[in-house]
Amino acid sequence: MDTTSSSSYQLNSVQAKKRTGSRLLTSLRRNWDLYVLISPVIVYFIIFHYFPIYGVQIAFKNYIATQGIWNSPWVGFKHFQRFFDSYYFWRLIRNTLGISLYELAVGFPVPILLALLINEVRQKFFRRFVQTVTYAPHFLSTVVLVGMVVMFLHPNNGILNELIKLFGGQPISFMTEPGWFKSVYVFSGVWQQMGWSSIIYLSALAGIDPHLHEAARIDGASRLKRIWHINLPGIMPTIVILLILNVGSIMGVGFEKVYLMQNSLNKESSEVISTYVYQTGLLGAQYSFSAAVGLFNSVINFILLVLVNRAAKMMKQTSLW
Repeated sequence: MDTTSSSSYQLNSVQAKKRTGSRLLTSLRRNWDLYVLISPVIVYFIIFHYFPIYGVQIAFKNYIATQGIWNSPWVGFKHFQRFFDSYYFWRLIRNTLGISLYELAVGFPVPILLALLINEVRQKFFRRFVQTVTYAPHFLSTVVLVGMVVMFLHPNNGILNELIKLFGGQPISFMTEPGWFKSVYVFSGVWQQMGWSSIIYLSALAGIDPHLHEAARIDGASRLKRIWHINLPGIMPTIVILLILNVGSIMGVGFEKVYLMQNSLNKESSEVISTYVYQTGLLGAQYSFSAAVGLFNSVINFILLVLVNRAAKMMKQTSLW
């Protein structure tokens, strides 16, 4: 009896595999043009994003350049332990999380507000003018942006300090006082990206059924109530998805801008994990240690992404997967 059941199970399993293979071949034949279209993207990710992952193993090795990655000796979690015990660990975590959370709290809602305001503008000329003015900073390179920030905030002749002096205040050295670094970093980023980031919300607003607004107007709803009860719920799935993506990279404070704004006087509040990896890895030639620090950063980002995605799925039924 048992032998007969086992044979029947194996036969069903083989038939199921054949049916799955047949369906796959049919799908490939039917949609071959789509698979050809997406194949360069897949090849790109395999070559430039997945294949280099093999180098992550140097985080668990004592990397010796003459022996290569594969032949370098394994050391386990030694570099991770060294990072956790280092004097800079909590300062790096505090600065990285502080800048990221500050940026998330200020920089995330601003594009939503801007999109809602632009959506309410009925004069086409003024609307295009506002969009052009707010989009333009996005096309500035980081080097140019930081140069402008330094010029605007110069303690002697910067425009902001001139305004402060005009109202009787004392000039502030924004770029050298550690307490101002996070605010300068975050608000300069908001100025640069708010217009560009608002495009996706404007697209989501354009997809809202205009009959909902017609019905609300007939019922006497004010413009503010229509924004609150129609526009915001309409773009909420987009907001949730972008929030998940932002939280997923919360430990990934951009290296370039921080490094350009950093100096010896504000280093206490400007040194983040990405700049520390650069200094220890490339300048200090401690490749294994910097790889361990970078891997720790990526793992934390991945865990946060999964947790926030799960929370969003439970609360709003909207998630990345």
